[in-house]
Amino acid sequence: MERFHPTKQALLKVTVKLIEEKGIDEITSEEVLDLSGISKGSLYHHFEDFADLLETAIVYRFGRFVDLSIGMLSEVIQTAKSREELIEKLKAVTRETQSPESYLARYERISAIARVSRHEKMMKQMGEEQERLTGALADLYREAVERGWGDPKFDPRTIAVLVQAYSMGKVVDDFTPSHISEANWNLLIGSIVERVLFPKK
Repeated sequence: MERFHPTKQALLKVTVKLIEEKGIDEITSEEVLDLSGISKGSLYHHFEDFADLLETAIVYRFGRFVDLSIGMLSEVIQTAKSREELIEKLKAVTRETQSPESYLARYERISAIARVSRHEKMMKQMGEEQERLTGALADLYREAVERGWGDPKFDPRTIAVLVQAYSMGKVVDDFTPSHISEANWNLLIGSIVERVLFPKK
């Protein structure tokens, strides 16, 4: 957010806060202007319209998720001293990110991605953030392969997409009346990590 003009930053900061508190569909331009103390003229100077402000805020929040994901997985790869330690750390990440308590993060990411199909500018911005995440995860898998832990027959970018797919995919169970067992889900993901992504040589 620091790369934006201070007025634009202020508008985005308030909008992001409101999205996190109320959800995007409950926010009005009047509320944003009132809380930020910024005039309507300034809003339309920095954004095409209120929808543009909302879209930019969604992209910004998505970018924050990207930064968090890259940082968390980078630390796992860089601090692991062995394949076994790497696998245990990744299983811990799975338990944290796939827990029932993390369902809102999954919903929000799916919701943000769903919006891009109707908004060309947002699709471009979100695409850049998504590319950053996929590229970073692919680089981390390449690093694991170089250290003798990953499987060189797999394309790192394909692995990066698979990891994101199963990370978000649990959302299909999040809103059903009968949930799958958390232990069974973690066992399956752990098996994919241990036997497919980082097989024993």
